[in-house]
Order: sequence, then structure tokens, then C-alpha cells
Amino acid sequence: MAVSRWWGFIRSLVIYHNPKRLRSWRVFYKSFISQQDLVFDVGAHVGTRARAMRKAGAKVIALEPQAPFTRFLKLTLPSDITLIDAAVGGTETQAEMSVSSKHPTVSSLHTDFVSDAATAPGFEHVRWDSKQLVRVVTLDGLIRDYGIPSYIKIDVEGFELEVLSGLSQPVPMLSVEYLPGFIHLTHKVLDRLDQLGEYRFNPVVGEKASFLWPEWRDGEAVKNWLETLPKDSSSGDLFAKLAITD
Repeated sequence: MAVSRWWGFIRSLVIYHNPKRLRSWRVFYKSFISQQDLVFDVGAHVGTRARAMRKAGAKVIALEPQAPFTRFLKLTLPSDITLIDAAVGGTETQAEMSVSSKHPTVSSLHTDFVSDAATAPGFEHVRWDSKQLVRVVTLDGLIRDYGIPSYIKIDVEGFELEVLSGLSQPVPMLSVEYLPGFIHLTHKVLDRLDQLGEYRFNPVVGEKASFLWPEWRDGEAVKNWLETLPKDSSSGDLFAKLAITD
């Protein structure tokens, strides 16, 4: 088990922790992050996005509960990034995370996601082979402690709705991971965001670090777009921007 976990950790470093990827995300984030903007990175993993947002000028609060990534981040993140060893959910509690040692990017607190993924395209070789007890905090609690962020990045493998259930007010911008094999989860996230405020949306496919559409679209347009995606197509980030109203 220990060998598999370290193999998965090294694999994540090779894939995500490289200068080219960091530069592309820094340029992308600079298009909407201003100097000293407060941002939350929920599901920091190896810290690529947290580092990119920090280089774009943001004040970053990064959250990651999964070992050995928390240990790596404590050793390597810039000292002005605040690291919290916790997951984010609907209540402040403790919860059991299903961990994939060889594919740690898909470790999740969402039990239905883990059970359904066993037969989903792209997950055929993934096994969730261990458990980890993690501390869970809420977005409302983070806002209480640090202030309202201009942007929240959420990448938590199917647990996005639970994260947003712990947020009681709209924020200017946020992003959630979408998975073409689990669009029903993204539909629920869109409905939750509609409860919080009037948002417009734009996807980023994979790690391209650029918006797919020239214009921002409403939730219904996003749902229709999601329905056209093959289940084995690339995942990505769905960005939500709060509409300016008079």
C-alpha cells in the first residue's frame, strides 16, 4: 500500500507540477485576479493552481486533506500561502475519504461517486484501496476567518455540491470540476449556484487554461452543452461569474 501511495504521489508530481503548466495558469489567472485578491483553493493537490494564483498576485488560502500531499505542500509552498490541512463540506466535522493510492487525484469524500465510478469510462483501472479520516471545514467558516474571496477554485471529485452547501452567500467568481461521465452532479451544482445568485458560466477544458467560449452563458445553456459531451471526453473546470446587476 505504501509503495502504491508513493507511486501515485510521484505520478501526480510529474503530471501537474511542471513550469510550463504553472506559467499557463498564471497567465490565465491574471486575466481576472487583481493584486492582493483573496482566493480559496479547495483541493490544492500538488499546489499548481495555488502557486499560479499567488504568482498572479493573489492572497491564497489552500486546502488539501490528503496525505502525502499535505506534507509536500507544507515543505514546498511559498510561506505567504496559507495551507489548511482539511477538506471542505457542508458542516464542520470529520469524514472518511476513499483514497486511490495509484490515482490520488480521484480520491473522494463522495461515496456515490466512488461506487458509480467503478463502471464509468476512464475509471476502469482505478481502485479506491484505503480510507483516511479527514477534518472538514466549511466555506462559510473560511469566510468568517479570512474574508470574502474574489474567487474560489473547487476540485473535489464529485463532492462539489456538498462544498457549496456550506456557502450561504454568493461570491464574485468560482470554478468547479465537471466530469462528462457524471454530468448529473454538475447539474445539481448549477442548481445550487442558481440559488446563491445570478451566475454566468464558461468552461475550461482539461488543462488548457483558456475559456472555451467567447461569451459567458446561463445555466441552461451549460446543461445543454454538458449533454452533448461524450462520457469519455476530457474533464475540466466550469467557471461561474456573478452577473452585475443594478
